[in-house]
Formats: sequence, C-alpha cells, structure tokens
Amino acid sequence: MKPVNIGILGLGTVGCGTVSVLARNAEEITRRAGREIRVKQAAARNLKKKRDCATKDIALTDDANKVVTNPDVGVVVELTVCFDIPRLFVFKAIQHFKHVVTANKPLIAAHCHDIFSAAQN
Repeated sequence: MKPVNIGILGLGTVGCGTVSVLARNAEEITRRAGREIRVKQAAARNLKKKRDCATKDIALTDDANKVVTNPDVGVVVELTVCFDIPRLFVFKAIQHFKHVVTANKPLIAAHCHDIFSAAQN
C-alpha cells in the first residue's frame, strides 16, 4: 500500500517534535495504520536555522505554498504560531484536496465553521 505523505508547515518546537515522534515510532505507526506515514516536505521561515529534528530526508522550503500544492503530499499538518497567514494555507490545502491537521486553537476558534464548510465541499 502507498505511504501517506505529510507536509508540515512550521518546524519550530511542535513541528520538530512531530517529525521526531513520527520517526521514532515509525514501525508501530506503520503497523497500526497499515501503511507508512512519512514526512515528505516541510516549510519553515528560516532554512538556515539549526533544527531539533532530523530533516535529511525531508524536502525543505521557505514557501508554504509549495507544501500545500505539492501533489505528492496528502496531509498538511499546520504547526505555526501565526494566526491569519495559516488560515490562508489551510484553505488552500483544502482547495487542493488535502487533509488538514492543525494544533492552532485560535485559528479553529475563529474560523472553524468556514474551514469545516470548505472541507465538506
């Protein structure tokens, strides 16, 4: 079965934590999901910054649009600390038929109805 390719927006503390947990538990996640879950691409503002996670096998970009429009990415995980800009990327990901996961509570609180409506269409 084909792997699930993930694109991550934000490689700060939470983004790197997510990358590390997925790598550390890859075997068990694959067993439970029935297929490999892999981080294919990630966007970060500063590509020169030292990361607290392994990014060797991840295509890095400073352009989040490249992640949300990448045809090889099936799930976009939004893990930024911003508010308005991530909203645009979430909607764009939905428009490109991606599943979206976010830990951005203010974004969901302010725009949940619009996001859920867009996802249902």
